[in-house]
Amino acid sequence: MNPAALFDVVTFVVAFLAALALYPPAIRTLRRLKAGQVIQEELPDTHQKKAGTPTGGGVIFVLLAVLGGSLAAIAGHPGAWPSMAGLIAGGLIGLADDRSKFRVGTRGIPARLKFPIQVLLAVPVAWIAIVSSGPQLFLPLTPWLTFPLAVIAIVATANSVNITDGMDGLAGGLSVITIAAVSLFLPGAQAGEKAIAIVLCGALVAFLVFNRYPARIFMGDTGSLAIGFALAAMAIQQGMLLLLPVVALVFVLETLSVIIQVAYFKATGGRRVFTMTPIHYTFHHEGWSENRIALSFWGAGLVSAIAAVALVRLHG
Repeated sequence: MNPAALFDVVTFVVAFLAALALYPPAIRTLRRLKAGQVIQEELPDTHQKKAGTPTGGGVIFVLLAVLGGSLAAIAGHPGAWPSMAGLIAGGLIGLADDRSKFRVGTRGIPARLKFPIQVLLAVPVAWIAIVSSGPQLFLPLTPWLTFPLAVIAIVATANSVNITDGMDGLAGGLSVITIAAVSLFLPGAQAGEKAIAIVLCGALVAFLVFNRYPARIFMGDTGSLAIGFALAAMAIQQGMLLLLPVVALVFVLETLSVIIQVAYFKATGGRRVFTMTPIHYTFHHEGWSENRIALSFWGAGLVSAIAAVALVRLHG
């Protein structure tokens, strides 16, 4: 094993062990603060029993990834700032949303307020990522034309991860796959971006130890929005903006299921396409266990990630 690969493995292991050590006290602290998950009334009875499970656990892997990125930047490794900006921006929005849920027992910041905030904070993240990138693959546009697409991609990815985060282990496992595919298996990732991706993947794998069924902690919006912002920033920085929907296909399909359901419901006066959305709940209503859904969706995410890597290799 060459020194660079060995360093990557050590970084992953250190991040994994650090998160593994931090989550038990974090779970106890969140319980003491009564930072419990609010469960929607329309969800199945199997989910109602999860009410009160500590949430906001994404703060651990976000802080570890920001720390890793900071150390990489201090060491002079380029490329850390876009994904670090994404983690911080998305994490702050998510933290505010989670705190709102804890304090008032609602679903958090209203969408009419949260969406404009996401767009506002996506603007500097998109700009940092674009100025750090080269030409966008399959997208021969100038930065000024690419910029609006980048902002849309960041907000869309953040909300897609957030929508998918509805079952134990589902979003966490898919995030490890997509982040690894974008930053570690696609060519062009700079050393700083790779460092953040490795730390984030290591910490997320540790998070899954406690988030697998039956979950002892949820990532909350703090984790899901931070992952979405950072993932999109990584893709933009590498010039892979147009490839992002392929590598994150499962997240896209989850979001499309919600859009289709809402549009059809309104157009037909109450009829539905799916039993329940996001679509993972439809599979649950059909009798699939949470473990089966998570593993199946992870498998689909792995296939889409491999397809994205293959497209880049063929293009190159």
